[in-house]
Order: sequence, then C-alpha cells, then structure tokens
Amino acid sequence: MQSDWDLVIFDCDGVLIDSEVLSAELLIELLTEEGATISFDHVRRNFLGRSFPVVARHIRETLGLDLGPDFEARYRARLLERFETALEPMPGIAAALAALADRGVPACVATSSSPPRVTRSLEIVGLTTALPHVFTASQVERGKPAPDLFLFAAARMGARPGRTLVIEDSLPGLEAAAAAGMTAVRFTGGSHLAGATLRHDPALPVLADWSALDALLDRLHPETVA
Repeated sequence: MQSDWDLVIFDCDGVLIDSEVLSAELLIELLTEEGATISFDHVRRNFLGRSFPVVARHIRETLGLDLGPDFEARYRARLLERFETALEPMPGIAAALAALADRGVPACVATSSSPPRVTRSLEIVGLTTALPHVFTASQVERGKPAPDLFLFAAARMGARPGRTLVIEDSLPGLEAAAAAGMTAVRFTGGSHLAGATLRHDPALPVLADWSALDALLDRLHPETVA
C-alpha cells in the first residue's frame, strides 16, 4: 500500500534498540564512582533524548559535579562493550521496517547518539541494511529539543517537513518534531518507559508495539494531523 508520507524519521535509542536501561545503568555506575548518586527515574526524566554535553551540563549544575575530560570517552567505550553482549532490537522492528519499505516510504534515523555509537548499535541488532541513512546531532548546531536535526535529515532526504512523520520516545524529541513542523508519534514500547508516568499532549498518537505501525499509518495522514 502506498503512503502519502514523504519520510519517516526514527529516533534510535529507545525506539529502534532497547538501549536506554543499559545506558542509564552504566551512567549511574560511573557517577557513583565519581561520588554522585542519582536514580534511574532522574536519568529518565532529565537525560532521555538529550546529547551528552547537555547531560554533562545538567550534572554540573544540578549535582555540582564537573566531569573529568575523559569521562565521556570512558562512558562511551564501556557502553559499547555492554552493547556487544546485551543490546537487543525492539521486538517487531525488523518486520515494521519491511512493511514500511513495502509502502514505498523512505526512512532514516536521526539521533542524539554519537556516530560511532549509532553505527555499531545498528550493526549489532542487524538494522544497518534496512536503515542506511543515519543523521546525528554532531551534524547540526543545536540538538533536540531544537528542530535542527530533524530539519537537516528531512532536507538531506528530500522530504517536506509537513509530510514527515517522526517516531520518538523522549519529550525533547517530540518537542523537536513539533518545532520542525512535523507530525510526531510517541513510541512507548521500550523497557525504560515501563511503569513511567508519560507526560505529553494527550492528543499525541502513541505507538506501544511495532506490530501496530501499519494500522497507525493507515490512520494518520499529513493533511489530517497537526
């Protein structure tokens, strides 16, 4: 079935891959080694969907901890090590991407993750072939919640913002999609959102399982949604 969307943009962490709990657990471990204690809920509320510089600034301003110059590199290296053995794709995502391709809708990834992290993550879970077009916050001046990354991705993919659908799990990502003039869908199927109180516009479409993507695309059309 053909679709009237120009493009579907996927966030990566917490949308394509079930990585957010792994990332949060490691960050908590490393911060504990530095003498700072935070909870998983704190990470979920303040760091989800944000780039590492934003996270580091929050830690400095809120916890009074100025991370050393090697902290980010250590975190990224250890996280990739953990991904090698523990990272899983979101259940049903491969079939959902195949169905999207059958509709003839182009897709890409736009993420706050670093280029090496997203590249290796997609390799580990076997999604590189299905999603060859990947854009990261390192390619724009401002990361999410600014619209820059999504607008950059749409321009590179030849898509009109008003006919672009963004699938995100985080509030900064949803804000970025709205600021870009795109239609946003919140994916809630990641393990990191289990039991969470979700704060977003009640009118926002929600996708809890990738098996429901086809039906969602049948229901949503650019001319009928904000």
